[in-house]
Amino acid sequence: MILVPVKHLKNAKQRLAALLDDEERQSFAEAMLNDVLDALAHWSHHPPVTVVTGDGHVRSLARRHHFEVIEDTDNRGQTEAIAMATKQCAKAGAKFTLVIPGDVPLVQGWELQKILDGAPKQGSVLVPSHDHRGTNAVWRKPAGLFPLSFGDDSFRPHRAAAEATGKPSIILELAGLGLDVDNPADLRRLLSSPGDTRAQRLGRAWGLPSLLAQQTENDTEPNVETDAEAEADTGT
Repeated sequence: MILVPVKHLKNAKQRLAALLDDEERQSFAEAMLNDVLDALAHWSHHPPVTVVTGDGHVRSLARRHHFEVIEDTDNRGQTEAIAMATKQCAKAGAKFTLVIPGDVPLVQGWELQKILDGAPKQGSVLVPSHDHRGTNAVWRKPAGLFPLSFGDDSFRPHRAAAEATGKPSIILELAGLGLDVDNPADLRRLLSSPGDTRAQRLGRAWGLPSLLAQQTENDTEPNVETDAEAEADTGT
């Protein structure tokens, strides 16, 4: 089972507030989510996909792609939402879970297939973010092999938790899946990358490459925030 956690879009991407207003951030988050859902839908022979959300519009997007929905009525943080969804999947008999975020617009089906192809009979596969701080995909078999805890610096704890199970744990570097967009530096990387995704088209149409070029000095400053703040801005 593939799980895609998505918080309410109206609160998405607060760290882009210097560049985008509330409506623009919501539109951009939706564009990224559609890119992810499109990639999943066009992935041949993909496993079942479930979107975990309490957002009515996101539910409609998921069902438009013929994906299932697990209701997150309390709009939990990503960690709590995935824990709840994992329990439901395990109870329903899912043999594995693959968790990916809704803000990785460059993800491609072949990358996800590579995760499945490289997965051990039991154990885990971790895909780090491009900066090796976050975790952009986690495959686990059994489905709830170890608990997940998301945030800006989740990769090391996830790797330690995976290794502590005593089962094989594989690390895969995947460029498209590795780019989640949370801050202006991520956005610059997305818009300068090859491709023509919905999110890329929208950002370029808004003239964001020029605006980002003017903020280069600000982007070099350290981005210090708590895990709670990071998680609140995750999952679109």
